[in-house]
Amino acid sequence: MTGPVPELEERATACARRLCAADRVLLASHIDADGLTSAAIAANALERAEIPFEAVFEKQLDEEAIAGIAAREYATVLFTDFGSGQLDVIGRHERAGEFTPIIADHHQPADEETEFHLNPLLFGINGASELSGAGASYVLARALADVSEATPDGDGELAADGGTGAETTDRHPRADNRDLAALAVVGAVGDMQASSGDLHGANEAIVDDAVEAGVLETGTDLALYGKQTRPLPKLLEYATDVYVPGVSNDANGTLRFLDGLDLELKESGEWRRWAELTAEENQRLASALVQRAVSRGVPASKIDDLVGTSYVLSAEPVGSELRDASEFSTLLNATARYDRADVGLGVCLGDREDALERARTLLRTHRRNLSEGIDLVTSEGVTHEEHVQWFHAGDRIRETIVGIVAGMAVGSEGISREKPIVAFANKNEDEIKVSARANHGLVRRGLDLSAVLGEASREVGGDGGGHDVAAGATVPNGEEETFLERVDEIVGEQLGSER
Repeated sequence: MTGPVPELEERATACARRLCAADRVLLASHIDADGLTSAAIAANALERAEIPFEAVFEKQLDEEAIAGIAAREYATVLFTDFGSGQLDVIGRHERAGEFTPIIADHHQPADEETEFHLNPLLFGINGASELSGAGASYVLARALADVSEATPDGDGELAADGGTGAETTDRHPRADNRDLAALAVVGAVGDMQASSGDLHGANEAIVDDAVEAGVLETGTDLALYGKQTRPLPKLLEYATDVYVPGVSNDANGTLRFLDGLDLELKESGEWRRWAELTAEENQRLASALVQRAVSRGVPASKIDDLVGTSYVLSAEPVGSELRDASEFSTLLNATARYDRADVGLGVCLGDREDALERARTLLRTHRRNLSEGIDLVTSEGVTHEEHVQWFHAGDRIRETIVGIVAGMAVGSEGISREKPIVAFANKNEDEIKVSARANHGLVRRGLDLSAVLGEASREVGGDGGGHDVAAGATVPNGEEETFLERVDEIVGEQLGSER
């Protein structure tokens, strides 16, 4: 069976065969939306292949975490959405005979090799923009279905994802795991791989699989967050990626804008949501928003960013956070980042009762904490070095969300879009968490935050990595100034000291 990404098929098949040879597997994954969807895809695939497994999650795969994984005495460990950047440490445990690693990741690999390593970067595919961790996990899942020849019994037996068994046929989406493609899309969107408006590269093949399997719908739509759940005034007021004067960050201006559209945008006195409008109403509102942007002098290149591709999970009800890939990914980020990875995994596996309700409660907390974090950063401002800008939140912003806050704060008054932003937060008494964010324009000029944070952190006794556009690190408490000086220097070198 031909997989969705031909370049990875041979390696994916080798990894799948090794999994099928295992008596049991420890599944270890990261905690963000990409990590949770990666784990859910792998969990479904392992269960369908009748391979016993246990799932564990880690905020950061450092030496201590890997030693803890080795101590569980599993002969086979499947790492999803991390592992590549820690191959040097994993390799020591592998050579000691403690476990055989199988890695489905998309981050920059460490200078070490292992046999069962599925990573798009090894095959000329950009892991920061063309295939996410969930995408790598999906490629492995497709291979695992083929290698194991495991298919549902077709008798209506409950499946791992909460659905029912399908007929035994290699053309059915559940038989070859194509029904898991929607989760891979959620992971890619959550990993900011659709920041240019749509998914591209190897991600496109996964989107095609999801559409063909009937689990995803795509279309051209306003590229605004919250189309499923936010009342129209809040949808437009909070849409600040493209700043539209008189609408963005302007509650009264938004109400005046909507009142002037001659549309019935309320029902029983309550504002409707974008997802509840008819196609004609959507078109009229979108046209009016574009006209407002033009009349207020918004550049044409920015106006183009108002429109993008929507990724809608067909099986989820209209108005649910789970129907829109972007909102789904935010819900997932609100679980494991608050130490409830089990809740996020449960939602991904189909629990629409207890897990979903707990996730929604965590999401409310997450949104409140993000809002307070952004208020903190924008009120206190950032410090500008020659090539980067930074802030230190201490213990006032949770270390698991400080990177999200940093990314959302960019573009606010005094926070430049033309420099990478570096955020510090206390991890524990001895360590500081670092998160860095940039934009794809800086990446095109040569910026690689994974290399920056990796090199600078190791020079002060820490470690780090990630992607060219977003990366993280841990450094010893008290070494922030030295670390930052080196970060600024390396960024300047990468960008040719152009300022």
